[in-house]
Formats: sequence, C-alpha cells, structure tokens
Amino acid sequence: MSLSRRTILLSGAALGAAGAVTGVPVAAGAAAARRPLAYPFTLGVASGDPDHDGFVLWTRLAPQPLAEDGLGGMPDRDVPVHWELAADERFRHVVRRGVAVARTRSAHSVHVELAGLLPGREYFYRFRAERHLSAVGRTRTAPAPWTMPAALAMGFASCSQYEHGYFTAYRRLAETEPELILHLGDYQYEYAPDTYTVPGGNPRDHEGPETRTLANYRQRHAQYKTDADLQAAHAVAPWAVVFDDHEVENNWADDVPEAPDPEFPARRAAAFQAYYENMPLRRTSIPRGVDMQLYRRVRWGRLATFHMLDTRQYRDDQACGDGYDACPAASDPARSITGAEQEAWLLDGFRRSDARWDILGQQVFFAQRDNNAGPLTVTSMDAWDGYVASRDRITRGWLAAGVRNPVVLTGDVHAHWASDLKLDYADPTSRTVGTELVCSSITSTGDGADSASGSHPWFPFNPHLRFQNNLRGYVRTTITPGQLTADFDVLPYVSRPGAPAYTRASFVIEDRVPGLHQTADNPIPSAARTATGAGADEGQRTVDQETLRP
Repeated sequence: MSLSRRTILLSGAALGAAGAVTGVPVAAGAAAARRPLAYPFTLGVASGDPDHDGFVLWTRLAPQPLAEDGLGGMPDRDVPVHWELAADERFRHVVRRGVAVARTRSAHSVHVELAGLLPGREYFYRFRAERHLSAVGRTRTAPAPWTMPAALAMGFASCSQYEHGYFTAYRRLAETEPELILHLGDYQYEYAPDTYTVPGGNPRDHEGPETRTLANYRQRHAQYKTDADLQAAHAVAPWAVVFDDHEVENNWADDVPEAPDPEFPARRAAAFQAYYENMPLRRTSIPRGVDMQLYRRVRWGRLATFHMLDTRQYRDDQACGDGYDACPAASDPARSITGAEQEAWLLDGFRRSDARWDILGQQVFFAQRDNNAGPLTVTSMDAWDGYVASRDRITRGWLAAGVRNPVVLTGDVHAHWASDLKLDYADPTSRTVGTELVCSSITSTGDGADSASGSHPWFPFNPHLRFQNNLRGYVRTTITPGQLTADFDVLPYVSRPGAPAYTRASFVIEDRVPGLHQTADNPIPSAARTATGAGADEGQRTVDQETLRP
C-alpha cells in the first residue's frame, strides 16, 4: 500500500498551522514540569539513512517551536515517546513498537534506530507523547544487498533559504512519491532577518538573530521544520542528508571561519549539535564537540551505492582569498577538499563496489567552470576547482577501480546544471569519464528566471557543460540497471506559495556510457512566464547566483 498524493497533502495541511506559531516564554518550576504537554509534534516526523534491514525514525517535541531558548516550549523534564511501525498506513498490522526518551539535553529530539526488518519493504510510522499523536510518515528499507532492483525513484535537493520564498518545491517533490530523497546541504541559513535579501524584498523573515549559539541554531531549525511543505517531503520517504556551509556559517572551511572569530569552535560545535538533533541520522553521527562523522554510504541492493561526502569539515581553506580567481594554489597537490582519511575511504569504496551505479552525494560543483573567455582559467575557489589535485585523484580513482557508472550529485549553486566529467578539461576532445547533475535551490536567491538552453555565457569555453537553468526546483531521477534518467523540475516562482512544477529538461545516462544524452527541453510555459514576469531575455542576463551572494 502507498500513501496517495491526497493523503500527503491533507497531512501537510493539517500541520500547516504550525508555521504561524510564535515563541512564548515557558513557566518555570515544578508546576510547569508537571503540566500536561500542549501538542508537541509541530516539527513533523522524518526517517533517514535506510539500510536493507532498517532505518532511523525521527521527531522532536516542541509545543512552542520558536521559543528563543531553542527548547521549543518544553518543560525541563525528559518525556517518554511511544513509537509504532506498521506495514500499512492505518496501523492495522503493527510490526514494531517501543518507547524512546525525549531528553532535555537533546532538545527533546528522538532518534529511533531500527534493524532486523525485511528488506525492500514499505513501512509507516508515528509517535505518541502523552495524549498527543503525531502525523504518519512513510519510509522503506533498502533492497537486500545481493539483489538487483528493477528501479529506484530518487530525488535530490539543496539550498532552502526560508526568507527567500516558499518551500513549494519540497511539496512538489513529495507529490512525485520518491523512494529516497538526498539533501545535499544548506538545509537552513544562519542570517539575521533582512541581512540576505532578494530583489523586491524577502517574502518571509527569519526568527531570531544570526545563529551563533546552540539556542539560536535550535530555534532556526525549528522554524524551518514548522513549514508544512518541508514536513510533507520528510514524511513521504527516507532522507540521506549532508551539510554544506550555511548550516554553520557561510564558506567556512574546517576550523577556518569566513572572518576571524575566536568563538568559531564553539559556534561550530553548537551548529553540529543542533544539526544532529534535527536530522534523521544514526547514532554514528552524534557530534563530539567540533567533530561529526557525516560521510557514509547508503546501498540500494546492487543497483546503486550512494557515497555521501562531507566537503566542509576536512577541507583546506579556500585558496587566494576565496571567490573566482586564476589561482596557482588551486593546483597544489597537497590541498584537499575531503581530507586524506575521507579520500582514502572513498577510493576504497570504489575498489570494493559491485554496484551498477556509484553515486557521489556531495555539496559543491565538481566539473571545471571557467568564467573567463580569455586565456586565463578563472574558477571558484569554493568548489572542486579550488582543489584540482583532489578532484583528479578521485576521478582517477574511480577509473582505476573500474567503477561502472560514476555519477556526481551536487547542490550549492542555486541553479540547475548538467555536465560531462573529464580528466583533462583543457582538451574538449578528451573522453568523458563521468557525469555531474546539479540541482537548483529550493528557494535561495528568490524566483530566478528561465533562459534558452545552451545560452549561458560560459558555455562556449566550457563545452563539457551541457545544461543550465536559473529557476528554483529539484532533480528527480529514475535509476534502473540499464540507465539513469534525470528530470530537472522547476517552479516559475517561489515568492508566493502554490506554484506548479514542470520538467524543464530531461537527460539519460546509459549503462557503461558516461555522459549525458538530452531527451527533453521544455521552455517555461507562457502562462508561467507571465505569472513571474521572468522571460527568456531576463534569464539570459542573469548571472550565476552564487556570484551574487554566498
């Protein structure tokens, strides 16, 4: 049985009022500790990190989610939370149940890590705290390791700046009923209200100051989680998540903040703690001060292995002061974006893999992107272009290991891109050795604009770049043993809720044939173009959004 789209929509609508809740001080003392809870499931439910015999179930209790202390209006006491897992959405066939403790020290978050379930099965789950019952979530186990599934429907997304628009894209992704969702970073943003603005003004405001303390980060995550569209996406399928920079602060690199800050270690530790508390992660990712184990693998039988990478926590600082530069240090073989230990782990994973598709879920642009038509190669120091030797080692690593179908998935840049991967980008005739798919943002940088395919001004001197579009959206993939199909879905606007989604372009990657074959190119419908005021000419003039604002 499956959750229908109507079920998802009604479930999301029932929780939509949570978005209007504001922080209210909580009474102190023993009387408050004994007071019955108000409805605590305002942040929804989620699941994540599926394995062939289990997954993680998540919720967090927060009757007043925007409370300034970050504790969600909860009394200062631990609360037992009952959970149920069933084979059907009406819970007539409960297969597991138990009790977890939502502890004050963890902001009353709950992580239930299950094992021993049947592989390749759909399950439904819910929570109860005192007299209150949560919404129902749908999740699934991965197929058995030795099996070859017929297909996997997987979507991926990144960059959801709450202030820049409505999270309609999350709901549209949920309506496609994927079996797995990857989030590739910038799940939330750290800025104070009216600091990071879009033309015409931000449609929504952040609550609280710039996030620096544990209370700040907890409050900010809670504000994002109150969004009914985001809750719908979490409730429809298991997620595998990795962070990028804005979950801490813009463009941080290991122990180096964006600007000198003696308090950065404490800020990083606070951000990591809040990230774990608010994500469906396994206990192996529990932070230890300024360290958090985030890179890991999710296997989908013998069809696909997802190597989820962390390109922030171990990287060398960005070269030449960050930004776009023709920087000699970018080619320094000693520099790494993954760190030596993670790089060795990834290369070992390539050698051991028996998957049909090896997929890297990671944060920043992998292929070369030169923004200069002249003889200099001017690239982003925040992307893999700033760590050329690191990229070369990993690319050669999958070639040496005989990886059958390497595909890199990317977020960060607030626009859809698709590219062929090369060993030698200076030689356009060199063979293609892999493929990169880049998702646009959910909202970051606002509505954006459509443009004719192939019209981006960088394309003439980057012939391996195959597609770019600056509307907001996500990417849907259908992975089979014979091919991977990627649909680049877009929304004509995010400055107001309720936008439709449509597929702007589609590409196919054939088994054992690295590189992209375009199968559809669908310009923005005229009705949607009128609704946004964004036409092809405007899109033509739009500069890549990451250059406008971090």
